[in-house]
Amino acid sequence: MTNPEEATITVKANGSLQVKGATVIGADGVVISTEEAVFLCRCGQSQNKPFCDGAHRAAGFEDSGCHAPTGS
Repeated sequence: MTNPEEATITVKANGSLQVKGATVIGADGVVISTEEAVFLCRCGQSQNKPFCDGAHRAAGFEDSGCHAPTGS
């Protein structure tokens, strides 16, 4: 299992969420990825959810990826 303190999620401008150092577990509890880095869909158009397949480009998804920090 990955140390959560090492995991990072990067919001990509006009695209996906890049997740590094984390295990992706489905709603049924089954591990669906242990890759060092994965890209998760933010636009909702991927045919391979939860993973990004680049569909955001054709869908015209736009988001700068810059957001105000949340309280911790």
